[in-house]
Amino acid sequence: MKKNISFLVVMLTFFTMGFVDLVGAASNHVQADLGLTEAETYFIPSLVFFWFLIFSVPTSALMNKIGRKNTVLVSLGVTLLSLLLPIFGNGYYLMLAAFSLLGIGNAIMQTSLNPLVTNIISGDRLASTLTFGQFVKAIASFMAPILMTWGAVAAIPSFGLSWRVIFPIYGIIGILATLCLFGTKIEEAPLEGKASGFIGCLKLLANPFVLLCFISIMCHVGIDVGTNTTAPKLLIERLGWTLDKAAFATSLYFIFRTLGCFSGSFILRKMSSKMFFAISAAMIVVSMILMAVGQSQAMLYAGIALVGFGNSNIFGITFAEALKAMPEKQNEVSGLMIMGLFGGTVFPLFMGWASGAIGTLGAVLVMAVGALYLSSFTLKIKK
Repeated sequence: MKKNISFLVVMLTFFTMGFVDLVGAASNHVQADLGLTEAETYFIPSLVFFWFLIFSVPTSALMNKIGRKNTVLVSLGVTLLSLLLPIFGNGYYLMLAAFSLLGIGNAIMQTSLNPLVTNIISGDRLASTLTFGQFVKAIASFMAPILMTWGAVAAIPSFGLSWRVIFPIYGIIGILATLCLFGTKIEEAPLEGKASGFIGCLKLLANPFVLLCFISIMCHVGIDVGTNTTAPKLLIERLGWTLDKAAFATSLYFIFRTLGCFSGSFILRKMSSKMFFAISAAMIVVSMILMAVGQSQAMLYAGIALVGFGNSNIFGITFAEALKAMPEKQNEVSGLMIMGLFGGTVFPLFMGWASGAIGTLGAVLVMAVGALYLSSFTLKIKK
């Protein structure tokens, strides 16, 4: 019974982890509000994921000192602060500050929450459980653009919030998750041996498989953030749609990502991680082709849906494989893998430059490089 309660509370926290994915749709609204250039718009998600480079490995050291649950509580506090700022305005620098805090809180949360799951679930069920957590996270992700569009077109603007109504709504949910986790007892195994410092964590990248997993995570989140931001732009550029109409593309991506996570949590109990990863990577490659050449709504929607479904299980499988590769260093490996979310900074920067040069096709080509890497990474996964 206690494990079931702990599981439910942890899954609610996974929902708050999905708050960071609002940045893609939000950046398009900020661009429309403030008249930003393409480079300035892509800089917003880049800034959010920049903090994963800075905070992920130090968070692994913090976990060793105060425990995984307490570290997750710290992350929730920072996340709640990030959701508070946009309620008071929408200036460019205020939004950058809010999104920076959102990135910092999410970096701490993703580093500590995933290994916290190992205190509840272990063994062969770990990959499917982490994937189910991504399913819960994806619910928050696909709800965000829907709530923003509703806030922009409904009566909400009279309250002075417009699309920013998303922030108080998610703030209330974040408070609930914080209270529930604080009141739930989760037994954590004592740390064995001496904890690794910052340099010691980075040295784990000397393990070839851990390094490949790190790059896989970079590609996964680069494609995730990139599609989140680029999908509406494809419809605007090629079909002449307005932003409010094209915003559904982001929801479509997250709907299929949610379906992928949900189905993946069951499929992984029957199919090997290697096989399922290969199928997922193939879907992403096909999606890049459709988004690169598609000129109709049907082709573009198909590409967006495929990348959503295919990319949904990449993180869970890669993360679980990395943890199993070095079980005695799970906190440190977790920090490294979450540092890989820095790909959410690297990819949008290159996508912004490419998009400014040749249009949205350039952004798709940058993501295609990540898709090809994921296909090659399949060969390194053990059955």
